[in-house]
Amino acid sequence: MRRYRYRCTVCRTTSPVVHQLDDLKAEGDAHRQTVHGGHFPDDELTGEIDRLGRWYAALSPLAALHARIADAISDLRDIKTAGHYWWASAGAAFLIGGSAALVLFAVSAAL
Repeated sequence: MRRYRYRCTVCRTTSPVVHQLDDLKAEGDAHRQTVHGGHFPDDELTGEIDRLGRWYAALSPLAALHARIADAISDLRDIKTAGHYWWASAGAAFLIGGSAALVLFAVSAAL
C-alpha cells in the first residue's frame, strides 16, 4: 500500500499520512488555500514515504530499494501499522544480498 505526505516548509507542518494521490492533492490544496491564500509556498514537498515516515526521494537508491521491499513484505501481514517488522527488513536484506551474489556469480562464470 502506498503512503503519501504533504510538507509545507514555510509553516513547518506535515500532513497526516494518506493512501491515495487524490487525498494528497486535497491536503495540499486545502493547506495552500487556508494558510497561504492559494499561493504555492517555496520548497513545499509532496511525495511517497515508507512505513518509517522517510521520503523515498531523500533515500539513497540502495536504502530506497530496501525500504520498498521491506514495506511490501510488511504489508503482507498488516497494512495499517507503521514501521518494518524485523523479519521483513531481514528478508529484504537477504533478497538484495542474494540477488547481488547471483549477479556476481553469473558475471564471474561468464568470464
